[in-house]
Amino acid sequence: MKKHNPGNERIKRQYFAFLKEAKRHGEPTVDAAAKALNRFEVYSRFRDFKAFHFEQAIAFKKHLAEQDGQKSGKKLSKATLHTTLTQLKKFFQWLSDKPGYKSRLRYSDAEYFNLSERDTRIATAHRELESPTLAQIKHVIKMMPVKTEVERRNRALVAFTIVTGARDGAIASMKLKHVDLITGKVIQDAREVKTKFGKTFDTFFFPVGNENHEIVADWVSYLRNEKLWGNDDPLFPATRIEMGVNRQFEAAGLAKEHWSNANPIRKIFREAFTCVGLPYFNPHSFRKTLAQLGEKVCKTPEEFKAWSQNLGHENPLTTFLSYGNVACTRQGEIIRGLSNPQENMRTETSDFVEAVIKGLREQKTAWLP
Repeated sequence: MKKHNPGNERIKRQYFAFLKEAKRHGEPTVDAAAKALNRFEVYSRFRDFKAFHFEQAIAFKKHLAEQDGQKSGKKLSKATLHTTLTQLKKFFQWLSDKPGYKSRLRYSDAEYFNLSERDTRIATAHRELESPTLAQIKHVIKMMPVKTEVERRNRALVAFTIVTGARDGAIASMKLKHVDLITGKVIQDAREVKTKFGKTFDTFFFPVGNENHEIVADWVSYLRNEKLWGNDDPLFPATRIEMGVNRQFEAAGLAKEHWSNANPIRKIFREAFTCVGLPYFNPHSFRKTLAQLGEKVCKTPEEFKAWSQNLGHENPLTTFLSYGNVACTRQGEIIRGLSNPQENMRTETSDFVEAVIKGLREQKTAWLP
């Protein structure tokens, strides 16, 4: 059975280079394009892209809608369909003016990869990001075991995430020198820390409980004073794996090296939450927890601006619009409360709300997180 097409492979390499070097996309975007193209090629039995016809796009859409997900065993979601088809559409649009292809393909043929308007709305609908409460996070941290240094690392990792709101990719790449306990801040230097969009900024410890600050401080002190690690050693090192007495590989302390990616961090979070009977909340959900906390504790536009900058956002509207949705339960409380008007109730618009409204009116472009 044919498993590849040499001509297709050559042009795909050019396209991936275009995405990475010209469009400046990261590896996840390139991987998504590669996965979509592989799905299409498997369906077409690796037929040459030069033979592409819009009827193939129509047939592939129907085929894809009937496929089951490998993990869920259910039909692929509208979001997955939309992502896959959008990647294919972009590829064939790019391909339509390339030598050897532009005489065979038309730019408009790629439009046949579009989902219906209804399915597109379903696929792109904004859905509320679930996030844990600060009380739930504190409970999880309190219940985490600390008998071994690996367990101590895991607890410090969860505490550090709520204290700083740092993204998991950044945390996996941080070194000891990036934490300043004297001023209570983390230096997210994009030259060494994998920050989003390569931004460099300082994050001061959020006011989320002294106990969490102490856990972070104790962990840094343990690495520096007991293990005698230096500035360039990892803040959260990978687990060292060795052959145990039963001739099976097992955890044997910490390795003086970084995790290669954030997957182990998400695994630690999953185990920490499920062990106390709570649903799994990923590290990124802590950022919404902090954004919602900021709405409550910040009283002036300047305070919320500082809070927003602490999350790495250049504009406070990013924090307000991307993470600041009113929770569904709170929405219900507010609406029900409005059905009970109070006499002589004085309605005042705070400086913060006025500033947000003014900012929204003045924005000419949409701010993205």
